[in-house]
Amino acid sequence: MAKKEDMKRIASLRQEIEKHNIAYYELDAPTIPDDQYDKLVRELADLEAKYPEQVVENSPTQKVGGRADRKFQTVSHIRQLLSLGNAFNLEELQDFLRRTKQPFADAEMDYIFEHKIDGLTVALTYENGVLQLGATRGDGLVGENVTANIKTIKGLPLTLKEALPKLVVRGEAYMSKAHFAALNEQRDETGEAVFANPRNAAAGSLRQLDAAITAERELEVLIYDIVYVEGKTFITHEEELTYLREQGFPVNPLYKKVSTIEEIDDFIRYWQEQRHSLPFEIDGLVLKVNQLAMREALGATAKAPRGAIAYKFPAEEVETKLLDIEISLGRTGVLTPTAILTPVLVAGSVISRASLHNADLIRERDLRIGDAVVIRKAGDVIPEVVRALPEKRTGEERVFAMPEVCPECGMPIVQPEGEVAHRCINSSCPSRYRERLIYFVSAGGMDIEGLGPQVVLQLLSHHLVADPGDLYTLKREDLLSLERMGEKSVDNLLRAIEKSKSNPGYQLLTALGIPLVGEKAAKVLAGFFSDIDSVLTAPVERLTAIHEIGGKMAASIHQWYEMEENRILIEKLKAVGVNMDLSGELLLGDDLRFSGMTFVVTGTMETKTREEMKSLIAYYGGKATDSVSKKTTYVVVGENAGSKRDKAIALNIPILSEAEFLTMLE
Repeated sequence: MAKKEDMKRIASLRQEIEKHNIAYYELDAPTIPDDQYDKLVRELADLEAKYPEQVVENSPTQKVGGRADRKFQTVSHIRQLLSLGNAFNLEELQDFLRRTKQPFADAEMDYIFEHKIDGLTVALTYENGVLQLGATRGDGLVGENVTANIKTIKGLPLTLKEALPKLVVRGEAYMSKAHFAALNEQRDETGEAVFANPRNAAAGSLRQLDAAITAERELEVLIYDIVYVEGKTFITHEEELTYLREQGFPVNPLYKKVSTIEEIDDFIRYWQEQRHSLPFEIDGLVLKVNQLAMREALGATAKAPRGAIAYKFPAEEVETKLLDIEISLGRTGVLTPTAILTPVLVAGSVISRASLHNADLIRERDLRIGDAVVIRKAGDVIPEVVRALPEKRTGEERVFAMPEVCPECGMPIVQPEGEVAHRCINSSCPSRYRERLIYFVSAGGMDIEGLGPQVVLQLLSHHLVADPGDLYTLKREDLLSLERMGEKSVDNLLRAIEKSKSNPGYQLLTALGIPLVGEKAAKVLAGFFSDIDSVLTAPVERLTAIHEIGGKMAASIHQWYEMEENRILIEKLKAVGVNMDLSGELLLGDDLRFSGMTFVVTGTMETKTREEMKSLIAYYGGKATDSVSKKTTYVVVGENAGSKRDKAIALNIPILSEAEFLTMLE
């Protein structure tokens, strides 16, 4: 029984970690703090160590980074760009010293301790001293060609003093704290979404298709490693850093050569206190074997070198006071409580608000208005109220209660059975219209650049729009009447609105804001239907026959379309020419558990068609073919399977029933 539970946990962890990997590496939008992510990865690694036969090539513990974005030309790295293993305390660093020294007996060994800059990894290729290629790390093997954007980074040499035949260096592109603050202030003023942190800002800026936008963002870079070199040799990492600096590369001068755990401890203590004095964000330190031959001899795992390790700083916790709890309403009527705090500096920025998510969390943490509380910005990203300090209560604190009526429309608030959320039941509540429109135009929806929350609020207050369909009938003179909207801004916004008409159909399906239907579900539906109408009018049985679509989601789609206002919206969007077509081809999912596998589906299935089975295989990263060969991983058979089943038996290829195949997806 214990092993069965462990197997379920392994599968669950892989799926969850892969989801967070895509959010962090590919979407530049982390969904959880770094320390929570690290705990998930460590738990998976421990379970895989317990069951080594369960380790697969596409496990998150065996992979580096994320996939290259399809909008960029891909680049194969000359050597794999590995990530780093993590240490969280001095004892784990002591173990690292022991492991690295053990193979070399009494040979002299020291280490270089550097800052772990929180930015975007880049690899730069110079040929005959001239910069030829700049690429992101991607999955470590294949990255994105961002050469034009890399060349806009000030301080990065385009030509080197010594024209070696080939030199590939690795570094971190980042946005300074000062530029980050200025950029967010500017975006806030123009109604654009602000970036969560400097790392997101840097990644989003470097991955722009227009290099002029990258240039405006004033990115910087620090080079910290030589990946490949022709025409020169180095004995130590310190020699490499010296050479890089002599060639004109920006190199962080604040590294330190250490050889004992006491020196390592001193360096950690100093920078944990001084980290916020740096002009850039760091989330830890990196310890590397200085002797390159020894580092090479130590080798690497599938994901990380054995001769280097990252020390991750603990999440910073600070005491402050919970002054009040405000309520905001979302597009689906959900009420979200937000902590109003005495402003306090946390992880380098002033925090005065933090989401409390729902009433259950407030009750579980026994948070009361007036409490002294501990907050953190775990991973330097998301403000969070960790706990109350009841020992400091004076008796004047107040227990919070969710409102009984909507603060915007006065209608009753309900908590549906089985849900943690409280909701306003008024479908015409002004807040729901507002939030629905903000969601429609957001990066997660139709991604209309320049149409941020502040602009949406102005459109609503001037009665220029009532629903998303009205956006496409806005006139130039209407927009010019808004505050801070000059002619250039208006022209750019109108172009962005017009451009959004041709977005992929799944993007519109996401933007409609149907409860439970996010981007992933919209992509799945796009693989089984030809247009949005056919999704909205499909019988529940047809929807639930799709593996990723459950009964609640199917019911939500039906309930959404039963509302007359939503049917009217669909017709308005059609009338103005917004794309309603879906691909009919299942798009690649987040969970790539079938990566590297080849399936053959044969015979008559009980619950799905063969085409649906093939689409599921493709969605999970696998390949579905029509012929059985030695390269086939599995043959999925239904009734009347025939010759393909016989050939699978002859070639000793595993055979799965439909039920066994679907069990692999649980």
